[in-house]
Amino acid sequence: MANFYIALEAVIANKLRSLLTALGIIFGVAAVIAMLAIGNGAQQEILEQIRLVGVNNIVIEPVSEQKEESLDEDADVEDERGKFSPGLKLLDVEAIVETVPGIINISPEIEVETFLVNAGIRRSAKLVGVTPAYFDVLDFKLAEGSMFTEKHMINGDPVCIIGRSVVSKFFPKENPIGKRIKSGSQWLEVVGIMEERYVSEQSISKLGIRDFNMDVYIPIQTMLLRFKNRDLLVPSNLRSDEKASSNYHQIDKLTIQVAESEALNPTAEVISKLLERRHFNVVDFEITIPELLLKQQQRTQNIFNIVLGAIAGISLLVGGIGIMNIMLASVLERIKEIGLRLSLGAKKSDIVNQFLFESIMISVSGGVIGVILGILLAWLVAEFGDFPTVVTIPSILLSFGVAATVGLIFGIAPARKAASQDPITSLRYE
Repeated sequence: MANFYIALEAVIANKLRSLLTALGIIFGVAAVIAMLAIGNGAQQEILEQIRLVGVNNIVIEPVSEQKEESLDEDADVEDERGKFSPGLKLLDVEAIVETVPGIINISPEIEVETFLVNAGIRRSAKLVGVTPAYFDVLDFKLAEGSMFTEKHMINGDPVCIIGRSVVSKFFPKENPIGKRIKSGSQWLEVVGIMEERYVSEQSISKLGIRDFNMDVYIPIQTMLLRFKNRDLLVPSNLRSDEKASSNYHQIDKLTIQVAESEALNPTAEVISKLLERRHFNVVDFEITIPELLLKQQQRTQNIFNIVLGAIAGISLLVGGIGIMNIMLASVLERIKEIGLRLSLGAKKSDIVNQFLFESIMISVSGGVIGVILGILLAWLVAEFGDFPTVVTIPSILLSFGVAATVGLIFGIAPARKAASQDPITSLRYE
């Protein structure tokens, strides 16, 4: 303990030098913690995005047919007619279920922009026609009430499940279960309430998803019977009306969940060929696999984290070299002190321990300051950079442990040099 107290006195007696010596450790530890916080935040955001789009999902969305005009005036009229596509329909859903193996769930969606009215309040919202499989595919949970029944689905009953924001805006002081809310010209009975689901602005922009909390979900048959069915030939759907016919697809989105991640690409290829054949070789749909895109983004983020980690590691290495250089200089400054201790009976191990304790104290104190600075940097990035950061206990322990180890390793050479001094020569040193 005597060696420890001697080392502590030496560090305190040279506060400024000790602080400057520890700067490399301080910035290295701060960089490690901030880097790991940014990496953990990115990982958490990617996992949250995967949870939002669902696991092992294939998403099919309709696109407007890309028309090409032929320069040949004598082009075969029959060939031109052959390019007509009926668009994505519920019949496609049935064909996929019957033909493609390995599918767990399949969820068609029909979306309509609508206005909700209740108790004198009017607000725009998204009306979504779905099947019960929709909630399983996207891992949506009910906070209250019940799911659509088979009777609701078959008869197209006017029932709905509403998001949490709809509850707060239209039913702030009452339980909406069993109450009615008007959507367009239809009154819908509320049978369920969704759990609140937070969606960040980054997820909305990257994944093209929306704020689910303002959605109103109805059975898909209810949507077709009471609101909109683009598969019916009505004046507003005639092809001669360019604006009205821009979307001729019966369904707006189709999400397919497969059993294994390895089957995502093969299943998507089979579905693409099946739909292309059913749509008379017109590719008016787009197939994406959000999970694979996010995993690719995750791999890129991991590489970025490794680069940042290497840079932070170099900072710690430079900090360790700085400690060694200053401690070597300190040995030259204190040769008389070393010679005096040795002549009074101190062992070489005592001198080694004294200088090791000094270097470890400098690195540990620098590590403590670095931890505080790293947490502050992570907070500043999250607060002003609009980027999620997550500071974890393992990252703090890792950076602090590396700082202490660096002090120990780079303090060995100066300590050994101090202990190897000849007492008589040291006492005569000027």
